[in-house]
Amino acid sequence: MKVLILTISTGQGHTQTALAISEYFEKRGAECRVVDAYKDTNRLLSDSVEFGYLVSTKYATGMYRTGYRMAEKSENSRHNFHLSRLADGMVGQKLLQVIREFEPDVIITTHLFAAMHLTYMGEEIASIPTFGIVTDFTMHPYWENTELDYYVTASPLLRFQCMRKGIPDYKILPFGIPVREKFVNHLSREEAREKLGLQDKTTILVMMGSMGYGNMTKSIKQIDGIDSDFQILCVCGKNERAKRDIEALETKHDIFVYGYIDHVNELMDASDFMISKPGGITVSESLVKAIPVILMNPIPGHEDRNREFLVNNGLSMAVSSTYPVEEAVFQFLQNDWRRENLRAGIRAVSPQNPMKLLYEFIMEKYGKEEERAVIAETY
Repeated sequence: MKVLILTISTGQGHTQTALAISEYFEKRGAECRVVDAYKDTNRLLSDSVEFGYLVSTKYATGMYRTGYRMAEKSENSRHNFHLSRLADGMVGQKLLQVIREFEPDVIITTHLFAAMHLTYMGEEIASIPTFGIVTDFTMHPYWENTELDYYVTASPLLRFQCMRKGIPDYKILPFGIPVREKFVNHLSREEAREKLGLQDKTTILVMMGSMGYGNMTKSIKQIDGIDSDFQILCVCGKNERAKRDIEALETKHDIFVYGYIDHVNELMDASDFMISKPGGITVSESLVKAIPVILMNPIPGHEDRNREFLVNNGLSMAVSSTYPVEEAVFQFLQNDWRRENLRAGIRAVSPQNPMKLLYEFIMEKYGKEEERAVIAETY
């Protein structure tokens, strides 16, 4: 089977998901191609979109929040003019050429904008099954403007949002957001701590996305002030300044500081809970690992909605201006019932292997006979 996977670089999550899908499918014999719908067709447009996203989510958060909320409130968005229509004139034909040259059996997109471009192609790709991966715990504005064959959502609890946007129930696949296979595999806490050279005691993982959003140094200081026995794992990502500042701190707890790493799965295995911004991919990885999360520093808009979904469904706790991180951590450490309640919620609501569900569905519905036979033997 040939699988074309489309992404667009606005943040890390969409591309991470695309690469995770490619890795999983290729391991099982599929031929995959990952294409950045903008970067690989119009570099100027890609740079503009990526820069605009970075500026609006990091430096103009109020404007981004307002714009997102206005889009949510729009009642006739299906008929509205969208900048994506203009962008389609810049990339549409090149993207269609990529599709014709690769001749995929299935197209998967991990970004709304790419889903819109597929929709604009209409009859040109009507014979190719299309899948949209919604990479947050909400249905973003304008998914209702797309016409794909299937929509993969983060949870069955999002069905109501989907249907309210006019997406038919038979198109909704509540498999969960696909994550890399290594997050599905588990080490015991003891094994993970031994492998990482940690003490076998309560462990808190702190990470704020690949860019290390927020004042991580301040957060570490606040957590370190708690009078309890634990160790802290802090992943600063590409925020080198935060890494240097935290490494220079004098603390009463052992703190292990990491930069941009590729073994976060092992840190999750070693940890009792984590503190993180509510990015869709990070949260999905934590749910697959069944590790509770205290949420903070959301990017306005979609991550606000992630936080609302997770807290309202009993899957997470959340920091606010009147409920600081140190208070949340203290209460979590002291409250056995709360810890078990969060873990029970995760087990009840979260699909434990979203990628497997997606792979099996595609192969059983669109795979060749010999490919379906491989699934039967494997599973």
